[in-house]
Amino acid sequence: MKLTNLWQSGSKPTLSFELFPARNEKAAANLDKAIDKLAALQPDFVSVTFGAGGSTREGSHQLVKKLREEKELETLAYFAGFGLSPDEITTVIDDYQALGLENILVVRGDEPRDKDFLPHPESFKYASELMGFIRPRYDLCLGVAGYPEAHIDAASQAKDMEFLKLKVERGAEFIITNYFYDNQYFFDYVERCRAAGINVPIIPGVMPIYSVKMMRMLAGMCGATITEKIESGLAALPEDDKEALNNFGIHFASEQCAELIQAGVPGLHIYTMDRSKSTLGLVNRLRAESLL
Repeated sequence: MKLTNLWQSGSKPTLSFELFPARNEKAAANLDKAIDKLAALQPDFVSVTFGAGGSTREGSHQLVKKLREEKELETLAYFAGFGLSPDEITTVIDDYQALGLENILVVRGDEPRDKDFLPHPESFKYASELMGFIRPRYDLCLGVAGYPEAHIDAASQAKDMEFLKLKVERGAEFIITNYFYDNQYFFDYVERCRAAGINVPIIPGVMPIYSVKMMRMLAGMCGATITEKIESGLAALPEDDKEALNNFGIHFASEQCAELIQAGVPGLHIYTMDRSKSTLGLVNRLRAESLL
């Protein structure tokens, strides 16, 4: 099923989770347990990331296959095209189509950390170029990433919006955003998108706080602002109390999601980091309040 059909129905906001391929056997075992618990929440779809330069190509394919065939979950495959040749791009997408996949999130992707990695000379520099290559060749439901606080590499907020509009003009049918800790960033972003003539569904990404170290590291990598409300809330917690931190993270995310839902967002996309505890707490709280 194409995901845009879900948002066109417009009954309740969709619920979706992001997962990524496990990097070792221990992580794989933990991921399997997390998937079982997350699948029990009956999300509308799950997404699977795609490593820089195709580094998780096989793992991503296998995870998509598992989620679709074993768990019978609607799946959105990320596709990061940085450095890949046109032939490699079509091979990956053809393999996904062979699984019956209908939905792909087209992103540029990060430059691989491997210093020996050499981008193919015919690779695409921007996600907009990648979208322009894929759209005419495939009848798939294609989405793109959006950045409420602007992409960390963007020259300016205005330039970031120009690229987003270009991606939509070249065939993007929906946008899933990077996470943010202040909903006003998202509301302002949607307003700017609509003013720019971008009218596709915009689904906010939500990142619960899993640990202070992870929160700071990821925020530094993607440019998400850690608000004073979070800093003061964390400072009030007992030192090294993991349960208190988990509860704070769930409470903060549930308040954030409640406001987003009440504002009429088409869905929530939760970045699970391949964990289940916080997402379970968050979703169960929202459902207890009849918000999902």
